[in-house]
Amino acid sequence: MVVSFCYHLALGPSMATKPFITRAEQPIAPDLYADRSIFHRGSSSFSSSSGRRDLVFVVNPRGANGKTVKEWKKLVPYLRTRLGEHYNICESLTSGPCHAIDITREAIREGADAVIAVGGDGTFHEVVNGFFWGGKPVVNNDGEARKSTALGIIPLGTGSDFARTFGWNNNPFEAVDRIAKGLRSRIDVGVVNEENGEFHYFANVADIHLSAKAGFYAARYKKFGNLCYVIGALQGFMGHQNKDFKIKVDDGEWELYPRVTALCIGNAKYFGGGMKIVPNANPSSGSLEVVILQDFKWYDFILNLHKIYNGTHLTVKNVTSRSVHSIEVEEVSSSGSIYVQSDGEHLGFLPRKFHILPAAIEMIC
Repeated sequence: MVVSFCYHLALGPSMATKPFITRAEQPIAPDLYADRSIFHRGSSSFSSSSGRRDLVFVVNPRGANGKTVKEWKKLVPYLRTRLGEHYNICESLTSGPCHAIDITREAIREGADAVIAVGGDGTFHEVVNGFFWGGKPVVNNDGEARKSTALGIIPLGTGSDFARTFGWNNNPFEAVDRIAKGLRSRIDVGVVNEENGEFHYFANVADIHLSAKAGFYAARYKKFGNLCYVIGALQGFMGHQNKDFKIKVDDGEWELYPRVTALCIGNAKYFGGGMKIVPNANPSSGSLEVVILQDFKWYDFILNLHKIYNGTHLTVKNVTSRSVHSIEVEEVSSSGSIYVQSDGEHLGFLPRKFHILPAAIEMIC
């Protein structure tokens, strides 16, 4: 169930009107909302007629074992004070996987000024995917191309790897200050072509084979915080076999990469709770950075773990890096068992194609 609150900030924290609460029992496909928008307040639409701009904060109440929503409740009074009379705060609690996608799409269609992901990389990943529908950017209902809904983040979850690329820490009050300043710039978004012809979007890192398998296992150990990624990697090495890949870059010729341990495709620099896996990636570069690890054993991972965390592993033997606009990856033996993930979300198995959407989203920075 989703609960949405809109705070009218002009009155201040002690005099604010009682939040209007609406509920949706199940996540609903965005094109089926019609007049049931979870952001409607009485008979008025989500867009404010008072001149104040609406900020939609998407909160995962189960994030970081419940810590996210507790920290969020502490933050709301500061939001009211810091943002003053210029904004309405609209809070939406997600009810389950993929619900943040629906919330984001509806917010954009209703003309929100910004959608802010409150939590970790999982919530942020879903909000990013909510900016797109059917392979195209979501637009507001009146079709005004000039009105762009911005993307924002308040890092409160287990991992906040995307925020690290910008040098941001997990201080939510600093994140609110960024929102108040209103500075924005456009960022690139990576795209994964799904087998069913649909698209999946990522702002941070997509990865293949061992690292993707490690992320799959790491989800079981979230209670250990960022250490869960190291535990997942060690478990992933159990029974792991390096595989031969075929790679096609920018629609060129197929190239053979033998004994691949992991292949990482970065729009931003970090994954796995602070590992600087694609140190040359830049979400405003218009390209993706690909790092390939070949012929690694479990002890190579342990010995070079500190280099992976500080981004100096590109000097290690059997590690290569290259900049691409698109890349197709296939396993030579076509076993159908090579894991693929993006931003920590399991996406199935090879083959896959990835490409970049330059300057696809306006982000609060």
